[in-house]
Amino acid sequence: MELLEQIDMTRLPKHIAIIMDGNGRWAKERGKPRLFGHNSALKAIHEVTEACSDLKLKGLTLYAFSTENWKRPPAEVKGLMLLFGKGIKLEMDTMLKNNVRLNVVGDMAMIPADTQREIKASMARTSHCTGLVMTLAISYSGRWDILNATRHLAQAVKEGKLEPADINEQMFSKELILPNIPDPELLIRTGGEQRISNYMLWQLAYSELYFTDKYWPDFGKDDLYQAIIDYQHRERRFGKTSEQIK
Repeated sequence: MELLEQIDMTRLPKHIAIIMDGNGRWAKERGKPRLFGHNSALKAIHEVTEACSDLKLKGLTLYAFSTENWKRPPAEVKGLMLLFGKGIKLEMDTMLKNNVRLNVVGDMAMIPADTQREIKASMARTSHCTGLVMTLAISYSGRWDILNATRHLAQAVKEGKLEPADINEQMFSKELILPNIPDPELLIRTGGEQRISNYMLWQLAYSELYFTDKYWPDFGKDDLYQAIIDYQHRERRFGKTSEQIK
């Protein structure tokens, strides 16, 4: 039986988050520069986005570049910024064909102006799409997201628009970068590491974590299906007992 046939279509996660790790190590094992690995990662993004769209998921959020990644060698950072614009252009026709809306989140002030313009233009071109929301997290970190939300709420309190006692989880969540998409039920990390690396710290509070040794450039549709099958074999209790959720 093929992996897709093993998936229960009534119990799909609405939103999947992915830490795309291992591009540099994948390239190094092949005697290539790190940017070769990043370029090769575009195929995996294409396959996974298409698979999530076919499954009619609401959201796919990809950790493309963290705030910590700015510390990498300047040549690699410059190459990645150029690659983001190139990759978005290459995928535009496919996104439009599959009714996929592009969303890019993070500290945009840090991103070069040319890349910012390409991102904004591409988001505008897909703004009418009503299917999968494919979000790229660029110059993003979970702590930055939480601090940003806190500043917005603190400003509202300062201006007398909000009482501190009125702040609750729902209000705080609306100030985060993905206010209109359900929190990810499933986080996938490739590359063999088993940590969340400052990614969506608030939103991942109840996510199921799935780690694979496979490097991101080798990750494809079947790997995504396997992660979903693994997710569907888990019991999500949210603090309750097994008996309570049956």
